[in-house]
Amino acid sequence: MIPNKIDKEEFSKLPVVGHTGNVIVANDEQQAIAAVAAIRAAHCVVGFDTETRPAFVKGVTYKVCLVQLSAGNTGYLFRLNLMKGIPACLKELLEDGSVIKVGLSTHDDFQNLHKWDEKLEPRGFIELQHLVKGYGIAEMSLSKIYALLFKKRISKRQRLTNWEAPNLTDKQLAYAAFDAVACVEIYTELTRMGQQIINQ
Repeated sequence: MIPNKIDKEEFSKLPVVGHTGNVIVANDEQQAIAAVAAIRAAHCVVGFDTETRPAFVKGVTYKVCLVQLSAGNTGYLFRLNLMKGIPACLKELLEDGSVIKVGLSTHDDFQNLHKWDEKLEPRGFIELQHLVKGYGIAEMSLSKIYALLFKKRISKRQRLTNWEAPNLTDKQLAYAAFDAVACVEIYTELTRMGQQIINQ
């Protein structure tokens, strides 16, 4: 039985987990086309997340500057701020209901992506915050859900860094990629547990 919550002290003592796979960055449309083609060719459940430059001044907001997708253990990072919007190939993938995509707090991500393209209609998404409720999990953050399932902690140190920097650091790239990978790992583990319950 999974505990429904994890306290701060227990959480802080867990070993930190990070990205161990490849990271592919798409800075322009041609790179985005190649990345989307690779994701489609993988024929797997795709992880999804976004990053936005943090604003530390009241009333200041920024558009989503990074869309993270994962296929297997590879993270694909689309730098929207450099492409000045959502490239057509990425929009088609996000709107393709035949490609299953898993994310957390996707409603907020979609609202923010609409600032680039108000006609974007995401399809094929599974929302982890809805899914975990069926397993009695009360935590709603990616790191806490991951901790409950895998007894490991995702470091959030990079979350408030500048995602619009000309060049992202290796730590930023690994953090961003793993958030997408972790979504699929959570989904896969919950699916396995669900099948286990059914087969008992």
